[in-house]
Amino acid sequence: MAEDTKQMAMDAEESAAIEDMNTEGLTDTPAGQIESFVRSKFNTAETARRYDEERWIKAYRNYRGLYGPEVQFTSTERSRVFVKVTKTKVLAAYGQLVEVLFGANRFPLGISPTTLPEGVEDTVSFETNPQLKDALGETKTDPAEERKLLPGETLTEFNDRVGPLKDDLKAVEDDVEFKSSGSPSAVQFHPAIIAAKKMEKKIHDQLEESNAKKQLRSTAFEAALFGTGIMKGPFAIDKEYANWNDEGEYNPIFKTMPHTSNVSIWNFYPDPDASNMDEAEYVIERHKMSRSQLRALKRRPFFRANAVDKALDIGENYNKEWWEHAMNEDNEDDYSQRFEVLEFWGFVDRNVIEGYDVEIPPELKDVDQVNVNIWVCNGCILRLVMNPFTPAYIPYYVTPYEMNPYTMFGVGIAENMDDTQTLMNGFMRMSVDNGALSGNLLIEIDETNLVPGQDLSVHPGKVFRRQGGAPGQAIFGTKFPNVSQENMQMFDKARVLADESTGFPSFAHGQTGVTGVGRTASGISMLMNAANGSIRNVIKNFDDYLLGPLGKAFFSFNMQFDFDPEIKGDLEVKAQGTESLMANEVRSQRLMQFMQTVSNPALAPFARMDFIVREIAKSMDLDPDKVANSMSQAAVQAEILKKFQEQNPPPAPPPQQGQPPAPAGGQVEDTQGSGGGTIGTGSVPTPGEEGFTGNQGTMQ
Repeated sequence: MAEDTKQMAMDAEESAAIEDMNTEGLTDTPAGQIESFVRSKFNTAETARRYDEERWIKAYRNYRGLYGPEVQFTSTERSRVFVKVTKTKVLAAYGQLVEVLFGANRFPLGISPTTLPEGVEDTVSFETNPQLKDALGETKTDPAEERKLLPGETLTEFNDRVGPLKDDLKAVEDDVEFKSSGSPSAVQFHPAIIAAKKMEKKIHDQLEESNAKKQLRSTAFEAALFGTGIMKGPFAIDKEYANWNDEGEYNPIFKTMPHTSNVSIWNFYPDPDASNMDEAEYVIERHKMSRSQLRALKRRPFFRANAVDKALDIGENYNKEWWEHAMNEDNEDDYSQRFEVLEFWGFVDRNVIEGYDVEIPPELKDVDQVNVNIWVCNGCILRLVMNPFTPAYIPYYVTPYEMNPYTMFGVGIAENMDDTQTLMNGFMRMSVDNGALSGNLLIEIDETNLVPGQDLSVHPGKVFRRQGGAPGQAIFGTKFPNVSQENMQMFDKARVLADESTGFPSFAHGQTGVTGVGRTASGISMLMNAANGSIRNVIKNFDDYLLGPLGKAFFSFNMQFDFDPEIKGDLEVKAQGTESLMANEVRSQRLMQFMQTVSNPALAPFARMDFIVREIAKSMDLDPDKVANSMSQAAVQAEILKKFQEQNPPPAPPPQQGQPPAPAGGQVEDTQGSGGGTIGTGSVPTPGEEGFTGNQGTMQ
C-alpha cells in the first residue's frame, strides 16, 4: 500500500479544517454557535427515537430473560419463570446470518467490470500463428485509423486502455488487436477483469487488516436482536505492527490503512425525518470516552490539541441515559467518570461556519450548505473539517433486519415474537403453579373432635388424639386436579406461533422429535430449504444497505487516497451475500457439469475457460490467483512447456516382458520375413491344428 501517497493526500485537505484554539486563555470564538448547533440536532434526534429505545429495551429484556416493570404478579402467583425462547431464536438467526455471509471464508464483497466498461478495454487479442499474424499485418492501415481513436485521443492514451496489461503487452504493442478474435490460435486478454480482480484483492486485504469480519459479526447480532445493524468507515488510521530491532528493542512499525468499525445502535442518532441513509441530512454518534481515549484524539488528523486539553480540564460530563440504567439493572447516580463526545456528520448552513477560519473549497463558494464533520465535548470544538471524501458522503451504513418503510430502524427477531414470548411465559407459570398445587394435599381439620392443644403439623406416622363428641371423621384431605398438561399444550401452540412470526422453525436450531415429513433426510432438507426463504430477504437487505455501499466507499477511498493506475477502470462493486446461499459443493458441481458440456469442440469457442477455472477454485475455497493462471499467464506457461518438451523429449518406453530389447541404432530385426510389416504375420500351424495343409492327407 502506498502509505506516503495516502498520507500526502490526507494532508492536502488540511486547509479545509478549523484552526486550533488560542493558547492564551484558551479562548474559542466559534465554539458557542457551532456547539449549540450540534447540541440542538442531537436533542432533536434523541427525542425522536424515544419510541425506538423502548422497543429495543423490551427486546433486550426478552433476550436476557428479564421481566420489565410493566409485568405485575398477583399475590397468588408463586412462579417467576421466564422461558428464554427469544434468546434461542436470536442466536439461531445470528448464526445463520454469519454462516451465509462468511460461507466462503471471505468478506462477501466482489469487484467486477461494468457491462460496457469505459476507460479500459473489455477484451484484447494477440495472434500467435505467424502466418495469420503476417496476413493481418499486410491488411493493417494506419494504427490510429485501425484502432478507432476517440476524438482528441492520442495513440499513447489509447494504449493505456489495456490497464494492468500495459507493461506485459508492451513488446507486442503493434500486434495487439483491441477487440476479440475469432481465430483459434489467438490469445485473448481481459484487462477490465484483471483490473477488477486487483481492486478486489486490495479491498479484501484492507478489510482483513481492519478486522472487518469481527465488526460485521457484531453488526449482524444487533440486526437480529434489535432489527438494525450499523457500520461506519473507511477512515485512515495508523495501525501498529510489532517489530524488534537488531538490539532486541521494541520498535513498532506504523502503517496507515482504511479502517471500519461497528456502531452500537444505542449510540446512533440519525436525522429523524429520513427513512434511509440516502435521505439523511445528518448523523450524530455519541461516544463515551475515558481520559486516555479523549487525550488520544490529539494524535489523529485535524483534531485541535488545545481544545482537547480544555475539555479535559473542565472534567467529566457523561450522564447516563434512562436505557443505560435499564440495561445495567441499577439505580445508581446518573453521573459517570467519562466524557460525552458528539461526532457530527452532515450538512451545515454556510453562515454557521463562515468567518471561523474554515476555508471553503472554490467549487462550493456558491452553495448554501456544506458537508462537514464536527466533534464537540464540554462546549469545545475538538474538530471541524470539511467532509474529506470525494464525492462527499456520510460514512455510516444502516441495514435493517426486516424493513420498516417509514423509519430508518428495522424490526428484529425479538420484537416479532414479543407477544408469543409473553404467552409462553404465562402458560408456563400457570403450569408450574398448578403442578405445585396439585402435587400437595390440602388438609381440613375439625377441631371439635380433637383434644385441644395438639400440634397440627402433618408428617408420616403422625397421631391425632380425639375426644368424645359427634361421630365422624376429624381430618379430611383434598386433592386439586392437575391441568398442567392443558397449559403445556397452549405453551406448545404459542411456540409454533413463534416459529411462524420469526420465520425460524424450531427444527432449524436443534429441536428433536420432529414428526411427519421431517422424519426423513430428504424431508428435512425440503423443510430447511423452505425455511431459508426468510433469511434470503435479510441477506438481500445486507447486500443493498451495508455491503454494497461499504464496498463502494472502499473503492472511492482507494481511488482518492491510494491511487494505482493498474486498478483504474470502469468497475462496479457487487455484494455477494446472496451468492453464499448456494453451497460451495453445489456451485462446484454445476461448474464441472458446465465445463463437461463445453468440452465439445463445437461449443468450446463459446466458453471462457479462464473464468470457469477461477470460479471452480473459488468454490473449493482456494485462492484463484495462486492456483489458476490468467490467459496471458497460460499462454506464457504453454510456450515454456513446449520448449521444455522440445529440449527434453520423453524417453522410449521399456520393452515388454518376454521380448528382446531393441537393437542399438534404432533398427528392428525382421523375424517374420514380412519386411517389417504386420500383415499376414503369425506362428506356423502345427500338425492337427486348423490350417495345417497336411491334415487332409492324414484324414484320408
